[in-house]
This record gives sequence, C-alpha cells and structure tokens, in this order.
Amino acid sequence: MGDALAKAGESGPAVIIDFATLTGAARVALGPDLPAMFANDEDLAADLTAASQSVSDPIWRMPLWDPYAEMLKSDLADLVNSADSPMAGAVTAALFLKRFVPEDAAWAHFDTFAWRSAAKPGRPKGGDALGLRATFAMLEARFGR
Repeated sequence: MGDALAKAGESGPAVIIDFATLTGAARVALGPDLPAMFANDEDLAADLTAASQSVSDPIWRMPLWDPYAEMLKSDLADLVNSADSPMAGAVTAALFLKRFVPEDAAWAHFDTFAWRSAAKPGRPKGGDALGLRATFAMLEARFGR
C-alpha cells in the first residue's frame, strides 16, 4: 500500500484517498458500522465529514497523532510497518501510510472493517462499502461530474 500511495503522489493529484481493512484496532474502537477516517488536510476532512452526513454514510475522524510515530522506529530499517505496542494500532498504521504520501498532497485514509454480519435498512449483510458514498459525494461536490 505504501508503494501505491507513493505512486499516486507522483502526478501531483488534488487528493489521494485510500481504503483498507488495515487493522483490527479500528474495528475494535469503532465497531462494524463506523469506518475510521484519517486525514492530513483539514479541508478534506471537513468536506468528507459533511458529505458523509449529507448521504447518511457515517465516518469518524481519528487523529494522526504524530507523537505516536516513535512507535514505528526501527534499529534495522527506516521504520517498521507494525508497532510492537498493542496501543494505538489504527493510528500507528495510518502514520506508517502517511510516510508514503507527499507532504503537499491532501490525503485521507479509511481503515474500514467493511463487513456487516446482519442486514440493516439500506445496508446489506456481508461486504459493505463504508465511507465510499461519502467519498463519492465529496468528490462530486469538489470536482463535479
């Protein structure tokens, strides 16, 4: 995923958005209905949050808490891809990915479980594209059709 983010950043995109079932920590923190969203850009985070509310596709912003980057330090490599600590797993995973995004790129990362064990109105049992409708609505609002 780091390689994909680095490649995406090469062409100077207006935004980079990725979705991944990256950690169990996000699911434990927020449950199966609410995907964790991390963003390095306040405008992008606000636009995604507003879009999520407008299309009833809830998301929850989580912090890119830079002090936790120390958990990614390595004695052997530039950084580790998984912290030794059981704490802040979703945050440290997002901080790892952030290292591959160009500094000037607006970026959002969704750490989503994307699976529903039982159907709910408007939501099927099984795979679910949590955050996708919100992201599409945000892109439509920013860039039109």
